[in-house]
Amino acid sequence: MLACALAAAAVPLACFSSPAVAETGQTTTTPLSALIAALPVHEEGSREGYSREQFKHWVDADRDGCNTRNEVLLAEATRSPEVTRRCTITAGTGQWWSWYDEVTLTTKDDVDIDHMVPLGEAWDSGAAGWSAAERQSYANDLDDERSLLAVHDSANQSKADRDPAEWMPPATSATCRYISDWVTVKTRWGLTTDAAELDALNRIADGCDDPLVTVTRAR
Repeated sequence: MLACALAAAAVPLACFSSPAVAETGQTTTTPLSALIAALPVHEEGSREGYSREQFKHWVDADRDGCNTRNEVLLAEATRSPEVTRRCTITAGTGQWWSWYDEVTLTTKDDVDIDHMVPLGEAWDSGAAGWSAAERQSYANDLDDERSLLAVHDSANQSKADRDPAEWMPPATSATCRYISDWVTVKTRWGLTTDAAELDALNRIADGCDDPLVTVTRAR
């Protein structure tokens, strides 16, 4: 440990695990710039065969009565909503903060659960070759809070399946968090990036403070 500390003092990256060699279940802590550099670059494949139904959601994986959508709504509520039997969230109760556009939402009907890396983008970036079980796990990933987000439905619909070369959250306060979370999810799931996306990630990340990012590989 002392040797690691001394090495880190001389070379800041010396004691961080390399995301390039991370295996399923392994956790690494790496500067954002290094995480971006480790993303595999590959041109996006054809979207032939893609549909949202290829990613089964929203499921109740732990069988507690709450499906994935409601799990996220409950976890991210800034004021807890009323919940009745079978995890039914009462309309018009609760409050959520949409950091994409800095809007406070007071009804679940205005909240979408956004996949940080959209399903179509995931398909293009490698998920087309996954098993149905892997795609279901991706679409319902509650093990990393950066994977699924409760946000304003209008912002989510504007984003659609676009990557950061094509869309960024309208709130400038969201920029660095969004880029960091996007790269985290791509790394977590072993997804690729295309050239235009990589250029955008590097360009936008240059305006951030190169934060340390901790990622646990899901596959």
